[in-house]
Amino acid sequence: MAKSLKQVLSQIEKLQKEADALRAKEISGVVARIREAIDHYGLTPEELFGPGVGTGRARPPRAAPVRKTRGGAKTARAHGAPKYHDGNGRTWTGVGKRPTWFKDALAAGKTAEDLLIG
Repeated sequence: MAKSLKQVLSQIEKLQKEADALRAKEISGVVARIREAIDHYGLTPEELFGPGVGTGRARPPRAAPVRKTRGGAKTARAHGAPKYHDGNGRTWTGVGKRPTWFKDALAAGKTAEDLLIG
C-alpha cells in the first residue's frame, strides 16, 4: 500500500518532535555535567571564554587602539604584558581594576610580591 504525501509529512512531523525532545533531554544532561565541572573546579567565565565575557550580552572583539606616529604612520597600541599570576593560569597586568582572584589571594594572606611573575 502506497503512502500519501500527507501521511509521510505527518510521520516527518512526528519524528521531528521526537528528535527535538531527545535533543532537549541530551542537552539538559550535558549542561548538568558542565555545571558540575564548573562548580567542582571553581571556573570563571573569563577562564572558560576569555576576558570580557560574562556581561550578559555578546560583543564582537575589539581591535587594538590605533595611534599615529610623528610621521603620520599608524601603529597599534600594545596591550600590557601580564605582571601578576595566581599559578592557575589567571594573570593581570597590574593596570585597571584588581581582579577577584587577586583580591582573594591578598585576603588569604599573600602579598602582591608573592604574585609577581618571575
